[in-house]
Amino acid sequence: MNKAESRYFSTASRMDEALIECLEKKDFEYITVKEICEKAGVNRSTFYLHYETIADLLNECVAYTNNKCFQRYSSELADIKRRLTSEHPEDLIFISPDYLMPYFQFVRENKRLFKVALSQPASLHAEDTFRQLFADIFSPVLDRFHFAQKDKSYIIMFYIGGLIAVVREWIGKDCADPIEQIVDVCMRCIIPSGRETEFLNRESHA
Repeated sequence: MNKAESRYFSTASRMDEALIECLEKKDFEYITVKEICEKAGVNRSTFYLHYETIADLLNECVAYTNNKCFQRYSSELADIKRRLTSEHPEDLIFISPDYLMPYFQFVRENKRLFKVALSQPASLHAEDTFRQLFADIFSPVLDRFHFAQKDKSYIIMFYIGGLIAVVREWIGKDCADPIEQIVDVCMRCIIPSGRETEFLNRESHA
């Protein structure tokens, strides 16, 4: 990256941080370009060099925030991949608390930003974050279970859609419920109880 590119991305990052700071104090619709520029230490012409509207900045800001979330997994990723190749298939599940806890912690820490982004669905980019996680973690599990390649995208989207719906419901309640409760709900949806498993087995042999 040359110096001009470095300055460009540094300025964009400052405006991302400025928007997040503004969101801590007021609702998105009341935030002005002037406020963002003052907090970021840039002028209006610099803002419009990067974005057409504040909504464009929000889109980038959510992507920037989601990238920071994914970075939380980087230290554990090597161990997770090792376990995926060494554990017995019966011990593998698609999603575990190891993956869910950091994500929901991150959502709670940035709930105002996520709440605004959820009001503008195209901005959330949660699908991109989960797709990245699935590519590195869950796709290898599907391979261990010998799922057909043509089916994998549907299975992945099933899980992504469910997790995003849970995030939306939780943020709608201002993240008041404990993270442990939310993770437990997700896990019970993924791993049925004994009676549900018995019913599923009975149906499969009917």
